[in-house]
Amino acid sequence: MTPVPAASQSAAAVKWSLLAAIAIMVVWGTNFAVTKVVLDQLGVSVFLFVRFAWMPVLGFGLLAWVYRGRWREALPARGDWPRFIACGLIGHTVHVGIVTWGINLSTAFSSALVLTSGPIFTLLILAALGVEKLHRPQVIGTITAFGGILIFLSDKFAAGLARAGAGDLVLLFAAFLFSAYTVIARPLTARYGPLMLLAWTLAFGAPWLLLLNLSAVLSFEFGAVSARVWLLVAWATTVSAFLGWLVWAWVNQVRGVARSAPLQYLMPPIAALVSWLWLGEQFGWVKIGGAVIVMAGVAYAQFAGRRVEPAEEQVDAG
Repeated sequence: MTPVPAASQSAAAVKWSLLAAIAIMVVWGTNFAVTKVVLDQLGVSVFLFVRFAWMPVLGFGLLAWVYRGRWREALPARGDWPRFIACGLIGHTVHVGIVTWGINLSTAFSSALVLTSGPIFTLLILAALGVEKLHRPQVIGTITAFGGILIFLSDKFAAGLARAGAGDLVLLFAAFLFSAYTVIARPLTARYGPLMLLAWTLAFGAPWLLLLNLSAVLSFEFGAVSARVWLLVAWATTVSAFLGWLVWAWVNQVRGVARSAPLQYLMPPIAALVSWLWLGEQFGWVKIGGAVIVMAGVAYAQFAGRRVEPAEEQVDAG
């Protein structure tokens, strides 16, 4: 068999990473409505406990299968443990904890909108650290898409900032945390791959959420929850959370953080469509226009300007 040139492999990886990233945005956009339904039935504490009891089982189960017979290779180097611990606490304990709380206080649509401010934070963090070269289309496209987000929220701004509510403010902080996690985790992904990153960060982040929410679980009536809700829980924890985080880490590794971050702006239109069809949320033409601007900004950030090879963006942040 004729070997495939390295350049062709890189081009294929870039192509598939874009398709994978768009698929994850569809999953995550849909998951806002799914999470709202689940939280209405389980509450924040029980849902967090179930999620972080199940995801480490998935992570280490898959890790044991992949590294069967050579478990030592699945152990990170001692010098990387502090970064794994930081990622676990920031990405899982704090970020997911307050995201779930924020979604519970807000709507599916608003949650998606506020969380997509993350790429702005990512670009600022990368620029401040000097760990990744940012190109003009990425900056212009991200700012354009953020302008679309402002149009989405214009009705709340017109009524005063208080209309945003505690949920949206919490989610804004969560967006910053996810950006920080993405930047901190990137060198670990390059060295160990998405699976080891997810499994070991869960090992450090999950126990705290299990302890904090244990009392609520002990008094919860699990028998009152329907099979439909448990199917939605399975979707949210296994597909959206576990597989989503694995794929997103790989996408960032291939495409670079700055190049993949603007794709998060695809979540609000997807969340809007799903919440309109499923939860009955209503949107006017102003919000639809904002969605068009968001997607235009994403397209420009992804495809305009000169092509950037993946290797150019593989800068180790630490």
